[in-house]
Amino acid sequence: MEEHIIKDELFRQIVDNTFEMTVLHTDYKVIYINETGARLLGGSKEELIGANVLDIFLDSSKEMIRERVRCALEEQKIGELIEQTIIALNGTQFEAELYCHPFEFEGKRAVLSVLRDISAKKDLERQLMNKIHEYSTPIVPLLDGISVIPLVGNIDEDKAQMLLDNLPTQIKALQDTQHIIIDFSGIYNLDELVIDFLFKIEAIMKMLGISPILTGIRPELAVRAVSIGRDLTNIRTESNVKKALTTLRGINQLY
Repeated sequence: MEEHIIKDELFRQIVDNTFEMTVLHTDYKVIYINETGARLLGGSKEELIGANVLDIFLDSSKEMIRERVRCALEEQKIGELIEQTIIALNGTQFEAELYCHPFEFEGKRAVLSVLRDISAKKDLERQLMNKIHEYSTPIVPLLDGISVIPLVGNIDEDKAQMLLDNLPTQIKALQDTQHIIIDFSGIYNLDELVIDFLFKIEAIMKMLGISPILTGIRPELAVRAVSIGRDLTNIRTESNVKKALTTLRGINQLY
């Protein structure tokens, strides 16, 4: 009997001090949470017992999590590893990997959920992608005072934000640049995200004292912009980089 108690206590200490947040819940109510989990959520084990497990997820994720729990309870289905944003008791958020497993506790169906804080890992990934986009989207000097930014591939939300964050810094490092040609001819997706990026990057250039010219804007992108109420007539454009250079050469010769 004493040996059994010792083993139970040893197991409890191991689970309490593991790197993962471990939660046992039934009917969406927490019936056990380890010390790591309580620490990550910023509370005590006592105040977290009885809490609704859905409360730590964003509203946009709750229905998906609810379905995962249902599948574990009713179909004995193991929830695959996924990444989610977790909300601590004080409202701060962190990113986590989690999976869930059907579990029987005191004769009742329950779910064992295990979460690992991956915020540091995700920050490193974002920094790496930031550098990749920084080096894959160079500002290329063409002539005195004239450079070009050749955009290629797809622009998703992350890439758009990285470009908006990185390009101003790169532009400030340039010497005597007065005009920048932003070439969209290599962009694959022609959607509202690209249109929004187009307007933002053009505005940023002007705020930095740079005269931007946008090239490679295909007709279907212009049509899409008009259809959603965005006016391209105030944006300086040329059909391609060659024509933009010809225009800028003519301007420079006037001075």
